Amino acid sequence: MEKQTFKKRLIGTVIPVGALRGGGSMGVGEFLDLPDFAILCKKMGLELIQLLPVNDSGYQSSPYSSLTAFGLNPLYIRIEALEEFQHPADTGIFQKTKKKIADAGKSFEGETRFPYEQILRAKMEILRDIYEEHAPTIAAKAAPGEPLARWIEENPWVKEYAVYRRLKEANEEKSWKDWKEYRTVTAADIAALWNDSNLQEEHLFWVWVQEALDSQFRTAAQAVSVAGIIIEGDLPILMNQDSCDVWAHPEIFIQELSAGAPPDMYCPDGQNWGFPIYNWEAQKKDNYLWWRQRLATASRYYQAYRIDHVLGFFRIWASMRNDYTSVLGRYVPYTPLTFKDLRKLGFDKGRIRWVSQPHIPTGEVWDALRSKWSGPVNDAELAAAAQRIFSRALKQIGNEELWMFKKKIQGEKDIDALGLNTSGRDFLFKAWQNRMLLEYQKGKYFPVWYYRNSRAYASLSPEEKNNLEELLEKRKKRSERIWKDLGMKILSVLCESSQMLPCAEDLGVVPDCVPTVLAKLKILGLRVVRWCCLSDKYGLRYIPFDKYPELSVCTPAVHDSSTVREWWEREADQSTFAAFAGYPSLPKVYNPGTAKIILQKTASAKSRFRVFQFQDLLHLSPKWYAEDPATERINIPGTSTAFNWTYRLPASIGEISKDKDLIKAVAELAQIRPAKSSVKKPEQD
Repeated sequence: MEKQTFKKRLIGTVIPVGALRGGGSMGVGEFLDLPDFAILCKKMGLELIQLLPVNDSGYQSSPYSSLTAFGLNPLYIRIEALEEFQHPADTGIFQKTKKKIADAGKSFEGETRFPYEQILRAKMEILRDIYEEHAPTIAAKAAPGEPLARWIEENPWVKEYAVYRRLKEANEEKSWKDWKEYRTVTAADIAALWNDSNLQEEHLFWVWVQEALDSQFRTAAQAVSVAGIIIEGDLPILMNQDSCDVWAHPEIFIQELSAGAPPDMYCPDGQNWGFPIYNWEAQKKDNYLWWRQRLATASRYYQAYRIDHVLGFFRIWASMRNDYTSVLGRYVPYTPLTFKDLRKLGFDKGRIRWVSQPHIPTGEVWDALRSKWSGPVNDAELAAAAQRIFSRALKQIGNEELWMFKKKIQGEKDIDALGLNTSGRDFLFKAWQNRMLLEYQKGKYFPVWYYRNSRAYASLSPEEKNNLEELLEKRKKRSERIWKDLGMKILSVLCESSQMLPCAEDLGVVPDCVPTVLAKLKILGLRVVRWCCLSDKYGLRYIPFDKYPELSVCTPAVHDSSTVREWWEREADQSTFAAFAGYPSLPKVYNPGTAKIILQKTASAKSRFRVFQFQDLLHLSPKWYAEDPATERINIPGTSTAFNWTYRLPASIGEISKDKDLIKAVAELAQIRPAKSSVKKPEQD
């Protein structure tokens, strides 16, 4: 399918595969549920299905933390569709397996959200049973020239994946960094393990599972295409530290740094995702082969793909691994301030140390402990708590009432390991962050995110502050040119490597160069309605829908946000948005009428794609409202619970297909023409 097919405006829905309730699935959505879902979408007038990532993420549910960039998640396999299940070698074992599937289905089907780990473990156990029954036959298919051998040749990644998965299982699913052996491997080591005849049966198990997943997903994708529906996939930009790719290809990653996002109003400590960042210089040597292979694999199933956190292709926020937060993160790449720059500003060695390392007055330690002390202050206990902080973490500067951190303290994790009470630890965390510049390499400095709030910055004269700000602005502009060149280079390779249409998730602190590069490469950006606004002295002003760029995807909610219903009832400034929408009397309690107005307004956006989470579409009918709207969201960022990533539809695809009013209401969205707003374009601040 050529890229130009997507020049027309399309309307679609976003859904995780696991959320589907199909007739033959085992408590969780499976790839082979997609054709039935596509038929429902067709009835609704939808033209696009956007999926969350579907790669193998092991026994943890986040699809953005996968163990492989290529292998699919066994959670989505339909066991009863396996060729081996259709032709059992032993009738008795077949009946036992069939009963296991039926029992598991009954056990899980009544769950409101699917129990990810339990279902995956149940499926893996059944897959093991079937494989053991058919191991000789499967091995024969892997002989030279046979079907499974040809599939392995077409998917060379599966060799290192199978070796990695076998080792991970042998090490009780621990991260490869905690394995007893093979923590560091070469390509020759992996090849030797793969070719070990004693390990062949174990390796072939993982190959057999992946080949079946690939076959089922291809079959489903083809059926969706025949229905006239486009599938948009999702490619997470980053890889889990504990992944086959980082283990087998450490040269293309920088593992001592941890990717994340800088502080903002929603997360004042920033986000530290724990993922390594890419070594773009190393990847450039083979013209980004790993990425081109990822796209080739994805193009088997998708006609479009979402580039998660596209800002990371320009520059990424990275922290040292001995910090929990990302307050002391920095942009990579970045043109640093240097020791020479600071000397030119008039700073001697002592003042450079002052602005780049935390300095703690004695009194602040005592004040911090007193302020957090519970009950009457016990002077002896207070003195003991203070002494523990001074002796374990700090070093006095001469005879001054001023202290610095000991050299052994290199991050928040080191502070945490000191065994201090909560108030002492929290004080030192804040003190550790209190600096103006971060010296991340000898003689190279980056301005700390909150540098203007630091003790060091407050001590500068007005002239020094002005000179520093001018220098930082010059470094930022120079860095912008580097970011633009890097983003243009990598994204150009991606665009040239596939006929899939790229769509970028460009949220966050967006450099000026990003919109320019995306527009030049005709990559669709993302516009989330609730965040598409400008602020001025009159407050928030939403951007009119006719002002949305044509090269964009417009949506009212994303997987990391609340649904439209929860947003409206618990988060939105209702009067402001209602006035913007032209319906000042919109009810405060969300109902199908409110949903219709908000979703139809969103559908009128000038954007090429307008997509809605399927649970937001369900709110067009009174039949599908959960008692608590919070239970309908997919993920709550910053939390790690069994709730996240386990959303399920409230009923089967077949049941929802019977709701004629819902189908009619969604179909009306597809007929909405681009808005012709009379609202003036907001002035730029």
